[in-house]
Amino acid sequence: MSPTVTPPDSSSPDAQGSDAAGAERHFRALEALYASAPVNGLFESHLEIPQRGRSRVVFQVTERSFHAAGAAHGTIYFKMLDDAAFYAANTLVSDRFLLTTSFNLHFTKPVREGEVIAEGRWVSGRRRVFVAESRLVDSEGDEIGRGTGTFMRSHIALSGLPGYRAE
Repeated sequence: MSPTVTPPDSSSPDAQGSDAAGAERHFRALEALYASAPVNGLFESHLEIPQRGRSRVVFQVTERSFHAAGAAHGTIYFKMLDDAAFYAANTLVSDRFLLTTSFNLHFTKPVREGEVIAEGRWVSGRRRVFVAESRLVDSEGDEIGRGTGTFMRSHIALSGLPGYRAE
């Protein structure tokens, strides 16, 4: 089993920027946390964190997530958009797990089967409440949905979660 990550100090807004190695460990540990969540066993997906304030979740949409009219159900849109925005925001917080407190989404185009990429971007907030947005892009390069969420620090220490570890 990989060692648990000791996150860099996040007391200052730029703490991760000043410790590139610590930030990279935090990003890889968040990716491992995503992969370890039981709910993600229901979806063919993986998280990539390229930099602070950004995330990318690649999903394979299959018939298992279709509604009766043969396209992906709105729950899959929410899952993809929330995950991308959440992890973009949690890149700025290295000591605590964030919780989604509000999320608004807009459907642009139905998606049938194939790869969908959810891109997340932190917008604002540095202490207690964070705002992040996300968008979904289908395999044709079309935007199929967009969302904005607010996320709040919880009392749950990231270092105490079994999935939060460096690979």
